[in-house]
Amino acid sequence: MTVQSDICVVGNGVIGKVAALGCAQAGYSVTLLTPSDPAQVAATDGWDVRVYALNQVAHDLLSSLRVWNALNATRIALVDAMVIHGDGERQAGELRFDAYGARVDALAWIVEDRNLNQALDAALQFAPNVRIVSGRATALHQGLERASVALDNDEVLEAALVVGADGGHSWVRGQCEIDLDYRPYHQQAVVANFECTEPHHGVAAQWFTSTEGVIALLPLAGKRVSLVWSAPDALAEVLMREPLAMLAERLSRLPTQKLGTLSPLLPENVKALPLALIRPHAMTAPRVALVGDAAHVVHPLAGHGMNLGFADVAVLLRVMAARGPGRDCGDARVLANYARRRKEEVLAMLIATDGLERLFAAEFEPLRMARNLGLNLVNHLPVIKRKLIGHALGRPI
Repeated sequence: MTVQSDICVVGNGVIGKVAALGCAQAGYSVTLLTPSDPAQVAATDGWDVRVYALNQVAHDLLSSLRVWNALNATRIALVDAMVIHGDGERQAGELRFDAYGARVDALAWIVEDRNLNQALDAALQFAPNVRIVSGRATALHQGLERASVALDNDEVLEAALVVGADGGHSWVRGQCEIDLDYRPYHQQAVVANFECTEPHHGVAAQWFTSTEGVIALLPLAGKRVSLVWSAPDALAEVLMREPLAMLAERLSRLPTQKLGTLSPLLPENVKALPLALIRPHAMTAPRVALVGDAAHVVHPLAGHGMNLGFADVAVLLRVMAARGPGRDCGDARVLANYARRRKEEVLAMLIATDGLERLFAAEFEPLRMARNLGLNLVNHLPVIKRKLIGHALGRPI
């Protein structure tokens, strides 16, 4: 059986669902291909250890798709300020940003993966021109006017455009034979949630260390915080073996940590995700566009991996809307325009995150002193701070 639509989205994550919903609301017929055994989003009162710091671009896109107001607002935390700490016991650098100085309502919004997925799933159920198909893709064929995805159950999904939103190990990207640069960081992102005895006041705190990686504590609703510790592999294995109470004790000893005593949120949960840089040499191929982690994977130290994916979808929707008469949504000029408009931002984020990881991983003492001095210097340069905040928000201020 052949299933025809304007757009076929391959991927069952947040970015794939956003792409499918955005294309459907733009008037395209959409087929969303999900795995045969997709992971279920459990309905639970427990706090999800996977959270995202969504910027203004993500917020605006979700609002335009009428998803933002469908989120459970009681579980969303606003980031009012961000403090970045350098390493070293003495003369450690510090860089501060705040929403008031940037004249915005928030620097970011901390949203759980489960909260976001549940709202997107509900929206997709009511989207009239979305067909959700479960199966395993076996082959991708790219023709002059259409592309098709063959499934293991003999179904064929045919569309003018295939959107690859299937993660860092993208099957779609592999079928297009797009080369990539791959660099393992030999680190794992250890994530867990904690209760704190002191209020966080909406402050996201981050510590750069040369020996233990990058530690971030992000505000959750109430007196709770979410940990993202980009730890070297050996340390990550230790953190995963030891009780969460011991991990909480480690965090309580961070310099200038103002959250008081930390204790694990119940039920206790901790996960570790391997980290790598993945830079495909192209974001498009004939009749194919890549979005999200399929198009780029960056170090999480800036918290913008998911935001890049939202920006991909936003730009793709705009270039398709402006494609002009006589061109379908998978036209080569449309895809070239998409790739051109995403190239600069994606490359800049890849270079910035990879460069910062290399810079702060170095244990050379003069370099440590220089980077701490740099943090302090930038902290007193309003023009540069505004540019950095603009990048974080996804738009100039």
